[in-house]
Amino acid sequence: MRPADLVARITRRSRSNFYYGFLALPRPRRDALYAVYAFCRTVDDIADVGQARGDDPAAMRRALAEWREEVARCYARDGVPEHPIARRLQAAVRVFPIPREALLAIIEGVESDLDRRTYETMDDLYPYCYRVASAVGLCAIEIFGYTDPRARQYAVDLGLALQLTNIVRDVGTDAQAGRVYLPQEALRAFAVTADDLRQGRYGPAFVRLMERQAERARDFYRAAWTSYPMVDARSLVPAEIMGRIYFALLQEIERQRFRVLEGRVVLPARRKVAVALGCWLRARYARAA
Repeated sequence: MRPADLVARITRRSRSNFYYGFLALPRPRRDALYAVYAFCRTVDDIADVGQARGDDPAAMRRALAEWREEVARCYARDGVPEHPIARRLQAAVRVFPIPREALLAIIEGVESDLDRRTYETMDDLYPYCYRVASAVGLCAIEIFGYTDPRARQYAVDLGLALQLTNIVRDVGTDAQAGRVYLPQEALRAFAVTADDLRQGRYGPAFVRLMERQAERARDFYRAAWTSYPMVDARSLVPAEIMGRIYFALLQEIERQRFRVLEGRVVLPARRKVAVALGCWLRARYARAA
């Protein structure tokens, strides 16, 4: 399979909420974003799939170290990446100013899942969210294109909002895998234990805990939309599609009173399409105005 086909297949197969944002891009930018996304999924699977299989942690660290070397080859003038996804990533970084430090931050974020399973405070959690989500956003906006430097803060805040939404959505499955991303101080404040999460014990205390976490996510959505540069509305519409779909997902989780311990809450495809179409129309109107 050609590397270009591989990265596109990984993206389509994931059925990710991000995919609807990718569709708004012209082909060269979409191919570059496919490459970044495939890189993220492949690196993330080293920890997620590896831990689920019981792989040797040292072997997983070596695999991540190899990806650091692949990133270095992507940016070297005479570099020749070995992995087919890395070769597509190299093609992307040669066309778009994708920051090398952001790609390395993504690897660092994945590696932290090998080191720790809990976070004491929100301040402890934020750097992890930045590495696994905001850094992705900083790569993406360089592919989308922008003129207003506020787009970078928009990408950071939106990434934090998306990751906090993921944490709310996946709290049950993460706990069963031995990971608790909700801050330990928040668990204590609402008298919820990690065992409650693992065992799926749903009740008023859990709902209050999750309401607080959802409000934190909403704070970052509001911050992102405050810094959103309207002058770049047309080019940043893929990011808005991603953000609005995730915000709609958060609203659906809230509507269901945080029934996230029983299974993953998802948005139907028709709703995602409607959100994407609305974002696209608003971007066209903003440009015309």
